[in-house]
Formats: sequence, structure tokens, C-alpha cells
Amino acid sequence: MKEFKSTNCNATLRYHDLPGNGVPVIFIHGIGCASSFDYPQVASISGLDQHRRILIDLIGSGFSDKPNDFDYSIDSHASYLQEFIEFLDLDDFVIYGHSMGGAVSVALAARVESRLSNLILSEANLDAGGGFFSKKVASYSENDYQDFGHHDIVQESINNSNESWAASLSVSSSVATYRTSCSLIEGSSPSWRQMYYALKIPKTYIFGSRSLPDPDFDALSKQQVNVIIVAEAGHSMAWENPEGLAAAICTAISKN
Repeated sequence: MKEFKSTNCNATLRYHDLPGNGVPVIFIHGIGCASSFDYPQVASISGLDQHRRILIDLIGSGFSDKPNDFDYSIDSHASYLQEFIEFLDLDDFVIYGHSMGGAVSVALAARVESRLSNLILSEANLDAGGGFFSKKVASYSENDYQDFGHHDIVQESINNSNESWAASLSVSSSVATYRTSCSLIEGSSPSWRQMYYALKIPKTYIFGSRSLPDPDFDALSKQQVNVIIVAEAGHSMAWENPEGLAAAICTAISKN
């Protein structure tokens, strides 16, 4: 695992940088997750394994640092990731972002569009208001979430047989989880959706078949966004059908 020390947030981001001759693909995970946990199997599947694959653990998650004095907003995540891309001197690369990581990916893409060849999102947050999980987290005060809410949600996930997500969430910073959830609910101006539509690069949006129907399926298609469905999967498609997700990402990259 490699390290990058960000001057923007005075913290160390840790990541896997898997070699390949194909266009580099940066993986940005969702809230309570980590790319080092979610994407090694996806990244190893035939097709994607020909690409350089950069699996990022966002600050506050996985193996990366977890400072308590960072605001963990979507825009702040995008800011240090822009710094990271400049550190790697990347050009002609792809961003893949899932769920909350999709909002981060859009904010990042708007900063680095001239260097970006493709943006691929899966079931991403495009609008203010958050989702089921972020709303649940933000229903606590920050102190209560740190004191007992984080533990309670981890335990609830275990009780509901969602052990993989519980394991990942348990090593995420409670401060990061709370503040990022609040940022998702607050949204952005312009919205992530408006920013996404305005990008002039190829764009793909991936749904799990179990998440459909979804009103965004038609709305995105009308905006010239390439829409792909991963069969036999819902929101957690990297765990539920990693082969299908890898194939969808490869198909999206071919749209360049």
C-alpha cells in the first residue's frame, strides 16, 4: 500500500496502485467503506486487470488517516484528491465513484476535467438530501454519534446480516462518517447533478438491477449519459456481482 501526504488537510491518504498499460482508473468508494476493502476483486477481473488501477481509501476511511480537525465535506474530499492527481501527474484517466464517492467524483471531475477521459458513477448521490444511511447518521448530534451512534449502527448492520459493510464501517472514523453524511444532506451549489450534466466528457451511470425502477434511469438517458445495468445486484454491487461491475466499467471505458 502506498502513501500520499496531503498538504490541504495535513493527513496521509493510502492507496493501492496496481500496474497496467491501459488507461488509469481511480476508484472512489462510498460512505463507511474503503476501496482497499471494496474493489480488489473487481480490479483483478479480466479486462480491468489490463488497466492501471488506483484504489483510494478516502481520508477518514480504511487505512488512511482520520484527523478530527478536518471538515470531511464533499468539496474538501475533492480538494485533496485534486492534489493527489497532480502528485501522480495523471492525464487521460478515468474516475469511478460509487454512492457518496460519486458526489466526490463529480466535484473532483469538475476540477480536473481537462485531464479526464471518462467519468463512471454507480448509484451516486447527485442531489442534496442524502440517502437512507446518511439521513440515519445525521439524525444524531455529532457528539451522540461519536459516543454511541456509530457503534449502534455497526451493531445493527451485523444483526441484519450486513457483516461486510459493518466491518468496513467499524474502521471508519465516526467523525468522518458524521460530517460527510451532513455534507451529503446539505448538498452543493451548483448541485452535483448540474455539475455532472455540464461535464463535456463521456459519462456512464451504473445501476444494480435490484435497485430498479429508479426515476433517474430515464432522466440520465435524456442527458446523454450512458446507462448500464449490473444484473443480480443492488446498491452494493462490488460485493454482490463483482464480475458484472467489472464488465460494466470496461464497457464504459470503451465509450471514450
